[in-house]
Amino acid sequence: MTSQNLQLPGFGKSLSARLLVLTIAFVMVSELLIFFPSIGRFRTTYLQEHLNAAHVATLALEATPSLEVSPELEEKLLDNARVDDAATFHKGSATYMLRRAMPTPIEVRFDLRKETFFTQLHDAVNVFSQKINRVIEVTGNPTTAPQSVVRIVMDEQPLREAMYDFAVRVIALSIVISLITASLVYITLHHFLVRPMRRITASMVAFREAPEDATRRMAPSHRMDEIGLAEQELAHMQEELRHALSQKTRLAALGEGVTKIHHDLRNILSTASLVSDRLSLSNDPEVTRVAPRLLDAIDRAVKLCTQTLAFAREGPPPLQISQVSLRNLVDKVGAGLMFAEKEKRVFAIDNRVPADCVLELDRDQFYRVLTNLARNAVEAGAHWLTVSASIGSNEITIDVADDGPGIPEKARGRLFQPFTGSTRAGGSGLGLAISNDLLEAHGGKLALVETSEKGTTFRIHLPAKIHVPSRRWRALQRDGSAA
Repeated sequence: MTSQNLQLPGFGKSLSARLLVLTIAFVMVSELLIFFPSIGRFRTTYLQEHLNAAHVATLALEATPSLEVSPELEEKLLDNARVDDAATFHKGSATYMLRRAMPTPIEVRFDLRKETFFTQLHDAVNVFSQKINRVIEVTGNPTTAPQSVVRIVMDEQPLREAMYDFAVRVIALSIVISLITASLVYITLHHFLVRPMRRITASMVAFREAPEDATRRMAPSHRMDEIGLAEQELAHMQEELRHALSQKTRLAALGEGVTKIHHDLRNILSTASLVSDRLSLSNDPEVTRVAPRLLDAIDRAVKLCTQTLAFAREGPPPLQISQVSLRNLVDKVGAGLMFAEKEKRVFAIDNRVPADCVLELDRDQFYRVLTNLARNAVEAGAHWLTVSASIGSNEITIDVADDGPGIPEKARGRLFQPFTGSTRAGGSGLGLAISNDLLEAHGGKLALVETSEKGTTFRIHLPAKIHVPSRRWRALQRDGSAA
């Protein structure tokens, strides 16, 4: 069996590389979702620290009797708090206040008491988007004295620089975390998923190159998860496919061999048949008694040879679809098998198919299917055959039941396998196999429903789409154009 030289993809195009890149990307997206709330919270914390420092600076005024300090000390207190102005209010009135000599105009005001999650995000992004230094006023409650209110005035540039430094640290930490997480996830998934999948893929490629090589098979691991189940199913599928290919190879060789010897064998059997006919005219009682058996054996040999050659040559049958009355078709099958040929036994068919059951199928092929089933029943020793049909919304089922002795247990598992499914001595085992192939060409199948010493029932499954509505069929009958 020829095939292309297949190779597993390199690392750049492999599942491992994609897994690594996707893991890093997903971690970075997660860190990005955390980054903006973190930077917003950092801005709020930064301003709150300045409020607390300003509150502590204003408390220094308590040490002075006049609640005033020298300009030099006031400058030092404001520098230590890193603000330009600071005022503490208690119960709505200014209690302590520090201010530089040259007040600066205020450009933006923020009230930390009214901030929400979304305003924190908005204000943080607003700080990043500014290119110039702004003078901002911030109002809030110090953490050491929640009943008081502190108002400060400060430059925005130090806040922006601190936020930039924090952002760089967060991004660097995110990259490190993403790389570590991606590496751990990659190693874990590569061990539990990627490497077993590459092993399965390699086994499939090797099997495709030489499916009949028994050494190229999947050796399942002892895993109990989905990967282990896939390995077991792949090994089982390879074994069944290898067996099927081997069987088909033997059948092909058998068909080719039968084709070569068929002509010579027919000539030999024809000569034997002529001799047997001459023997049947003999007056010797012993010869007269033996001659029919010899003729029967020769006929069976010719029939077996012909069936074997036909099965080896035939492919999917070309279907000639037409509208067929199933009840009429069953009647024709019964007429052809009214008497058993060898045993001279009366054989009858109980036709229970509805009169308006009309199907669109190949008449000759389906007649062949029903004839095979009926002839098998006759040869098994049945006297009666019942055929019934049921039309459902999804499929059409046709039951063929006989009153024969049943099918032996050892033959039930290979009924539809050619040359192995025969239930009687001298049988070729092709009847049911051919019938099942013909039904599969119609989109259906043949199945054994039940078998016992009281009889056997086979069921034909067909798609419901081949059913012709009875109202349409009656109209065709009135027009004289029914099949």
